Amino acid sequence: MDNYNTTIELKATAGKIYEALAYQIPLWWSEWFTGASAQVGDVFTVRFGDHIHKTIRIKEAMPNSRMIWSVEDSLIALPELKNQTEWIGTTIVWEMEQKEKSSLLMLTHIGLNPDIECYEICSNGWRQFLGSLTKFLETGEGTPYRK
Repeated sequence: MDNYNTTIELKATAGKIYEALAYQIPLWWSEWFTGASAQVGDVFTVRFGDHIHKTIRIKEAMPNSRMIWSVEDSLIALPELKNQTEWIGTTIVWEMEQKEKSSLLMLTHIGLNPDIECYEICSNGWRQFLGSLTKFLETGEGTPYRK
């Protein structure tokens, strides 16, 4: 069972990546953001229209190094999905590694694997929003989901 994971190299410091994950989610993932996302125990919800949302609790927050999110609630209400709550109970691990002139960002979504129904849709979603995160970190302007 291979969990979704990817590594991207960014022209940004590990500190800047951490800031984007802890404080700037509406600027790269979804403008439809409520809650807090910086401290252990914080809970936030991101929405992608009226039929898709994720509620996430911060489980670990190690500045410039690692952040772990636990998905507590989720709905992906798309007609092609029989199981629209597959993200519930999954864990999203963000790890940053500072290099000389860039940083590596490793994303592992534990529980998002090829055996689950939304794998294709959700993998594509991660690719889209990691592209937005990259653009945000390298140009100052991401392409988040807009209300």
